[in-house]
Amino acid sequence: MLFPTITFATFFLVVFLANWFLMPFPTRWRWFMLASSYFFYGFWNWRFVGLLVVSSLANQFFAVRIEQSGDERSRRAFLAGAVTVNLGLLGYFKYYGFFVESVNTTLDALGMGGSLPLIQVTLPVGISFFTFQALSYVIDIYRRKLAVAPPLDFAVYLAFFPQLVAGPIVRGTELLPQFKGKRDPRKIDASRAFYLIAIGLAKKVVIADFLASNLVDAVFASPGQYGSLEILVAIYAYSIQIYADFSAYSDIAIGVALLLGFRFPDNFNAPYTAVSIQDFWRRWHMTLSRWLRDYLYVPLGGNRGSGLLTQRNLMLTMLLGGLWHGAAWRFVIWGGLHGLWLVWERQRALRTTPVPDTAASLFRRRFVTFHLVSFAWIFFRAPSLSTAWEMIRRLATEWGGGVDAITVPIVLAIVVALAAQYVSRERVEQVLVGFSRLAPVAQGGVLALALFAIDALANEGVAAFIYFQF
Repeated sequence: MLFPTITFATFFLVVFLANWFLMPFPTRWRWFMLASSYFFYGFWNWRFVGLLVVSSLANQFFAVRIEQSGDERSRRAFLAGAVTVNLGLLGYFKYYGFFVESVNTTLDALGMGGSLPLIQVTLPVGISFFTFQALSYVIDIYRRKLAVAPPLDFAVYLAFFPQLVAGPIVRGTELLPQFKGKRDPRKIDASRAFYLIAIGLAKKVVIADFLASNLVDAVFASPGQYGSLEILVAIYAYSIQIYADFSAYSDIAIGVALLLGFRFPDNFNAPYTAVSIQDFWRRWHMTLSRWLRDYLYVPLGGNRGSGLLTQRNLMLTMLLGGLWHGAAWRFVIWGGLHGLWLVWERQRALRTTPVPDTAASLFRRRFVTFHLVSFAWIFFRAPSLSTAWEMIRRLATEWGGGVDAITVPIVLAIVVALAAQYVSRERVEQVLVGFSRLAPVAQGGVLALALFAIDALANEGVAAFIYFQF
């Protein structure tokens, strides 16, 4: 069930009304929200609802045992069990095929013959996201940062439909306490919610889908047919597409949750204005960045050890972060590139004395960061490593090629999307305050005009969000 569809609008209207009608009846609300979330998830494939149920039961079992265990050895054993079950499910559904193909390729290269059986496994949508949420819940209980939630609360938390499929990754410490509080429909920040939903729709159907269907998909499918400039613009276009697509889902999810009375953490903060790769990861997919920092980088040792150990921890975190995004070596390379750049930045910072930034130095740093990030996106988007290398080769050697694929609307979409990153949050807040002060009829008129413009500019049909496959 895609957000920008009549099907979801109908579903959400029913859920929205029932959500506030059942607010005085907490138990009924929880059962209704759980059933609605399972229906939302099962709309793609109802058989995978059972996976959500198993994950809920298993993680609640381990969480209870961790909290009730009196000695540290038992607590660690149950934590290890929870991590094993979660990563085992994720590994089977997401990485089984990648592992088998890699082993078989290695055996063939060594001339050893034989092969492991390859079973086609369907990847459940959203499994990476709800697995990380489940892990954060159990680990926070082990760290005594969170108490075990009632089983029904945890089931709703893990399956809560706004962020279930593609984030943000909402921790138990952020969402579970909100289930206990009383929500007042008169205090909903509706202006912000409608703004986020409208902006999300515009990013998805006007920018992301347009760039994908008019340039990105064709160039990445057959780079041999395009010249260097066309490939370069396609790389820029994909940088914008993936941001517009993924941040759109986050915007809509946060807006939908707001209308139901819940607050999610922000997930993006103008990432293409970053002045370094470290700054980029403070702005891009922020809930994942914080998850990797708190549950992987810091437990590995963070920056508490020697310089060499810190470099190792950075590389491992980014390599595993790349693998989280997809079961293919190109995602490992993508993560590895970011790891290398983070290590280089850290080493450079240790060797040089900081100086105040000037307008020229800020421009240079942003320019370099954007191009490093865009270069790495080649491996993220290309359907195979061979295609990625072919794009890089042609990018360097085919400057006499054509430019027919580059059109004014494509360039305009890229420029506008980049320029929008530099609109300050303060200016956005001013617009929201002004919108909130309008009469309800005027607000409805503005929203209607915005939706009409989005519909007029949108491509026909709605493509699935990019991060559904992760």
